[in-house]
Formats: sequence, C-alpha cells, structure tokens
Amino acid sequence: MSVTKPSTFLSTSISAVSGTVSNLNKSLLEYVNPEKPTHDHSSVYYKRFFVSQFNLGDKTIEAKFSTPMIIADGDSVIVSGYPKDNVFQVLAYTNQTQQVSKHENWIVLILGAIFFFAVAIGLLISQLVIEGALIPKLFLFGFTLVGIYMGYRALLIREAIKLISES
Repeated sequence: MSVTKPSTFLSTSISAVSGTVSNLNKSLLEYVNPEKPTHDHSSVYYKRFFVSQFNLGDKTIEAKFSTPMIIADGDSVIVSGYPKDNVFQVLAYTNQTQQVSKHENWIVLILGAIFFFAVAIGLLISQLVIEGALIPKLFLFGFTLVGIYMGYRALLIREAIKLISES
C-alpha cells in the first residue's frame, strides 16, 4: 500500500491510496424514494447506492456510487478521496488489474449548482425579497446553500480525478 500526494482543496484533504483489494464486501443501500408520488406506478421507486467496503493494506476503504464498483479481491487499485471517521471515503478510483476508471459525474453536479444559483438569483431580484418577506428569504438561503454544496462536491470529485491521473 502506498499513499500518494495529498492535495488540500478548500478544507478537505484529498489523497490517493493504492494497493491490493482484500476483504471485499459489496452491498446495496436501497430506500424508498420520498419524492415519488403515491399514485405513480413507475419502476423508479427506490433510490439505490452501491456500497463497497474493502481494505487496502491497513486502511479501511468505503465507496458509495450510483453504479457498482468494478473490483474483486486481489485487484490492484488506486482510490482517491478523503478520510472520515477512520474510514477512507472514495470519490474516484482506477482498477489497474481490470483497467477501469470510474467516478461520479461532476459535470451534472456543476450544472445542478448553476441551476440552484440561477433560482437563488431569481429570488434575490424578486419583489417579495425586496419588500422583506421572510419565506422568499428562507428559500433564497436554502437554494444558495444547496448550490454551494453541489459546486463544492463537484470540485472535490474533479480534484480526486486529477490526483488519480497524476499517479
């Protein structure tokens, strides 16, 4: 196992860890989509996250992606992410054995952040906010926070991808 160049982006320290996968445990985190209307009978009823937990040397690694990780015990991988509660959280990975690289779509997160900022700007210039109404100010605050989080998360994923490509 080796730890490569840590990169501090804003307040989160992103680093890359490489090694051989051991003790692989894959699971599916599935729960009812709270946004689904009760009268809708489509197949999109659950939200799914594929969780992979494994060890790289003495580090415990956890990855939550919208698609399953393409790894197996004994594969040589490089993961990039950040430590959280003594577990390394993966943002991007490269499986050198199977020659696969994957990460979440940071472009969609950036587009979502732009959308939320556009709504916030629309609220900011609305007559209700100018008059001092409380509810539009709360929505303005909420949309701004969501936009900031999505943009920050997208930039973290982009930094993790960059760190893996340098390895």
